[in-house]
Amino acid sequence: PASLPELPADQQNQRRGVIYSVAASYKNTQTIWAGTDDGLLWITRDGGANWSQITPPGLTEWSRIAQIDASRFDDDTAYVAVNRMRIDDMKPYAFRTHDGGKSWQSISAGLPEDGPVDAIRADPVQPGLLYAATEKAVLVSFDDGGHWQSIEYNLPHTSMRDVLVKDDDLIVATHGRSFWILDDVAPLREIAAQAGEKMPLLFKPADAWRVRSAEYTDTPMPLDEPRGENPPDGALIDYDLQSPAQDVTLEVLSSDGAVLRKYSSHDPVTPTPEEMKKDLIPPYWPMVHGPLATTAGMHRWVWDLRSTTPTATRYSYPISAVPHRTPLNPQGPLVLPGQYTVRITVDGHSETQTITVKMDPRVHTSPADLEALHTAQMTMAQTLDAVAKADLAAHAVAEQMNAPQNASLGTQLQTYKDALKLVLEGDHAAHRPGIDEVNGEAGQLYGQLEQSDNPPTEALTQAAAHVQEEGKKAVPAWEEFREKQLPELNKVLAAAHHARINLTKPPSDMPEEGDEE
Repeated sequence: PASLPELPADQQNQRRGVIYSVAASYKNTQTIWAGTDDGLLWITRDGGANWSQITPPGLTEWSRIAQIDASRFDDDTAYVAVNRMRIDDMKPYAFRTHDGGKSWQSISAGLPEDGPVDAIRADPVQPGLLYAATEKAVLVSFDDGGHWQSIEYNLPHTSMRDVLVKDDDLIVATHGRSFWILDDVAPLREIAAQAGEKMPLLFKPADAWRVRSAEYTDTPMPLDEPRGENPPDGALIDYDLQSPAQDVTLEVLSSDGAVLRKYSSHDPVTPTPEEMKKDLIPPYWPMVHGPLATTAGMHRWVWDLRSTTPTATRYSYPISAVPHRTPLNPQGPLVLPGQYTVRITVDGHSETQTITVKMDPRVHTSPADLEALHTAQMTMAQTLDAVAKADLAAHAVAEQMNAPQNASLGTQLQTYKDALKLVLEGDHAAHRPGIDEVNGEAGQLYGQLEQSDNPPTEALTQAAAHVQEEGKKAVPAWEEFREKQLPELNKVLAAAHHARINLTKPPSDMPEEGDEE
């Protein structure tokens, strides 16, 4: 441009490149930063009418100004990535200025020596938090570039051409190896805000979106098909252990203090290899759950925004599976949008943080209808839980009574078998439904209430109310058997030198819906 200042005479005939990077100020529409591919930096304070050269000292020709990032917090701060690969200089070059380019500081210390820098980006929320994209890795600085450390994780070992922060996520553009996203950088922001002080045990979670899991209309795409990956379904919860722990629990509480969900470091890994073989599904289908980590360091856990899973006599995987993300059904009801509390307890010490759950903006169900649906789901989940527990216990007793035994004992047990059969199949004379039937209906209706966020139909509402009333008849029948007849049954078994009934032992199998005993 004609407004650019005259170059010294000995430089006027030298080859000059093109403007390679431009950054507009976030604080002043008149401030623009520009860099060329031959190592020059410029700034205008009047919207481009006049430009001043502000090149960092020591930059020579063939130094490409790969990228400039203007600060979100003031008009005089910018970060610059310089790349000199064209002359086989593989060292990292990165600079910052806090006075509009009057002075520059190198922020290359700690960057890989053989990793040219393609981009330096400043976090838009937390001052001093920087991200670097190099030809070898992605790195983070918590002190405005004073020190760097890798956040490579599972990224491919390739050229990282650029990074960008969108809301709470860090996006990486690679050279030929796709886009990658680090979900929720809120913990990184909190670390930078600590400025070297004591790390928190539980980090402040980012807002979570109440979005239903993605589903294919049929079985998952084959593993060899190129495809993107959705972020985890739910809220990301990060915690840091300064040293190994013995016991870790994580709880989600409602506004009234009720525990909606609880995880523990003693939880088993599910599904087990035996369960997966029994389900006859590919090993890459299921969502695998395990215990909370107890090792030193930072850990991430995903709360699926659901309340506690109700007990069911059968859990199954839907055919609309997502690789590595397919949960067993039924699941607990999705929580409503609103404020919740996350509480972590490590070896007796507890910390809490609040988390905001936001509604999927594509769902237009009114808050009142959504709350009514949630109430119906919670009520049916409670019914299913109570009926299924009773059904499992009743079948456990029936199975143990049918174990191999002598004829004399079999005759003594027949009265108890007949009584338990009435509990399982119903007593039509007493107009009492069987617990097997009620359990099957409760499972079906809960699944239908869980299908969408639309208000339930009148027919579904009436059916749900009916099965809840049926449950109030079926479950007491089992409780009466357990309290009155089970002690007598155990006396008979003990007298015959047989093992007593063990209610904690689950039945080996449950009849399919519609099957007869």
